Amino acid sequence: MKTIDEDIKNKTFRRCYLLFGEEAYLKKQYREKLLHAMTKEGDTMNVSFFEGKDIRPGELVDLAETMPFFAERRVILVEDSGFFKSACDLLAEYLQAVSETASFIFVESEVDKRSKTYKAAKKYGAAVEFGMQNEALITRWVLGRIGKEKKKITQPVLRCFLGRTGLDMSTIDRELEKLFCYTLEKEVIERSDIEAVITQQLENKIFEMLDAIIGHNAAKALKLYYDLLALKEAPMRILFLLTRQFRILLQMKELTGKGYGSFDIAKKIGIPEFAVRKNQAQAKQFSPEQLASALKHAAAAEEAVKTGKMNDQIAVELFIVSYLT
Repeated sequence: MKTIDEDIKNKTFRRCYLLFGEEAYLKKQYREKLLHAMTKEGDTMNVSFFEGKDIRPGELVDLAETMPFFAERRVILVEDSGFFKSACDLLAEYLQAVSETASFIFVESEVDKRSKTYKAAKKYGAAVEFGMQNEALITRWVLGRIGKEKKKITQPVLRCFLGRTGLDMSTIDRELEKLFCYTLEKEVIERSDIEAVITQQLENKIFEMLDAIIGHNAAKALKLYYDLLALKEAPMRILFLLTRQFRILLQMKELTGKGYGSFDIAKKIGIPEFAVRKNQAQAKQFSPEQLASALKHAAAAEEAVKTGKMNDQIAVELFIVSYLT
């Protein structure tokens, strides 16, 4: 990201930019930054857009070799082409000597860093990875957004907000806009505002369901399950997330027992650090044997559905009920 920011500041642009990684929000922001910096507003003659797996590399090369029309450069934006995940020798070769009057911006969800095209983009242009951001960076970003709106929020309320949204920046951006509209006349954002308008992610409902199971609250656990079914969530998806949560608790219990702190646990398991604190409270309610048993029961429920021995909705319901008795 620093590379792109410096290029934009210095107005010295490379012949190829490859933006990739799982953080879609940041990729979109930097794609727009590059387009805005490298082109003139309203110039449709010298900006070309391509998307999907059916793009012909030869067409891109021919376009790059075509002189721009009363402009310094021709910009070619290519999204989700798959060229950097599988072999594309023509493009890999051309990226070594792109026309001086053309620049490519590739935006990809997945790349293979061993591929010739990726190596060429990295060597002769810039390959920038946009990974999921950590909790500290997300917190600073959210506080910055809230500050620009001249609003305030306490740390506990901010944790409540992130607990509902997770750390995906696109989700956070969307939910912040809803929150700002809802609190238009307020200076301080309160927990009640979060609870009123912020959509609870599926993973959070699963966490809440497990809390109800731990508390032997059958009515609440089953209500959450039926609510998810009403929202068209597939029973096997719910089982998968319950299984994932049990697995996280087992890993956390093992790592905590070995003396790891919350930061290292978050890094090893692949969850936000604030989620470690929430999960540790749940993990205390189970022994390692109980968690391992839950994983076995979940696998058995999945097998019963796959072999046609049981309906998926009933299988998951029985799995939930078995932990309420």
